[in-house]
Amino acid sequence: MKVLQHDQSDFAVALDSALAVNSLFNPQIEERVRAVIRAVATRGDAAVLELTEQFDKVKLTVADLRITPPRTTVTVGLRQAIAIANRNIAEFSKRGLPKPWMRRNAQGARVGEKFDPIRRVGVYIPGGTAPLASTALMTITLAKVAGCKEIVACTPSTNPDLLYAIGVAGATEVYRVGGAQAIAAMALGTATIRPVLKVFGPGNAYVTAAKKLLFGQVAVDLLAGPSELLVLADDTADPRLVAADMLAQAEHGSGEERVWLVTTSRRVLAELPAEIDRQQAQLPRSALTERALAKGAVCILAKNLAQGVAIANRFAPEHLEVLTKNPAKVATQLTTAGAIFLGPWSPTVVGDYIAGPSHTLPTGGAGAAVAGLTVDQFMRRTSLIEYTPAALRKSLPTLQAFAAVEGLAAHGASAQIRWP
Repeated sequence: MKVLQHDQSDFAVALDSALAVNSLFNPQIEERVRAVIRAVATRGDAAVLELTEQFDKVKLTVADLRITPPRTTVTVGLRQAIAIANRNIAEFSKRGLPKPWMRRNAQGARVGEKFDPIRRVGVYIPGGTAPLASTALMTITLAKVAGCKEIVACTPSTNPDLLYAIGVAGATEVYRVGGAQAIAAMALGTATIRPVLKVFGPGNAYVTAAKKLLFGQVAVDLLAGPSELLVLADDTADPRLVAADMLAQAEHGSGEERVWLVTTSRRVLAELPAEIDRQQAQLPRSALTERALAKGAVCILAKNLAQGVAIANRFAPEHLEVLTKNPAKVATQLTTAGAIFLGPWSPTVVGDYIAGPSHTLPTGGAGAAVAGLTVDQFMRRTSLIEYTPAALRKSLPTLQAFAAVEGLAAHGASAQIRWP
């Protein structure tokens, strides 16, 4: 882990360097992904099968691509857990459904908006090192609540628990395809996988790069890459909890995870390494957490809480835990996080699995301007405009003034012609 302290002479430079690390903008990864996209664009299913064998070490045929989620092979306990989480996610999403509206403008015309579900959407569900059943719920369920008729899910995994969750969430088509080739197949289409209108879901650096490069040929939700956590802590924080939560995000397995502690407490900073070592030794995926922490863990001693808040806002983390006195008050100053977890009883894992808001959140600094996944992103907005003769006549002077200044005579005439 890298340790920075506010009183070191090169603190500002070291902080800038740490913040500059970003897997969303890796030219080597992007070049490899461009090759994947070109292959899928030109050779369709054949390229998907070859790339699956190359990257996932699985040899498939075209007939193997589409799979059917099981319905009864999972344990009762998991079925109950999926049902509970799915209910919370669906209920949270229903509150976010946009409502159509109409009103009159100053000239008396009726203007408003309506919202329609996107007809065909694609959702990527990671499944490389862990079968992320929760991600199926945190994405597909929102599409179902929005009313999308065709929900395509792509995952490299055949884990029955994951596939069961995909089925419960409401996918209408499921394909055994992972990585950048899955994003390309959904975006561009193949003989087997018809193209979608918008692609959703988190993934590793390659998946995220594919979404970025294909934007424009297909709509995308947001850049949700390797997991991030920043813990903002004062002297009231328990280093055991900080260590546990950092390890939880580090175990995703890509090696690109970023886990930060920003604290005003020398005690917390000093006790954390030993606590991480102790807990990590007991984890079955300790090799993955150790790799992620070695590459992406940063611990910062801030001069005061104001400086800690400023650092957190610059980072714009996917997950932000506030382990301080009066965390709700501190949260009012935090403006760029994907999700904020208040106090010691709100570990990031509740957001990962059960709380209700989607855990598909912006990473790589995108949270400074982009929110996490919400149900309205599965819908498209259309403006509605209805003028009466009186409203249009009242608008004529304004319309003609704009047409004159822009030199667009036909614009003005298109309104005036309605009165012979």
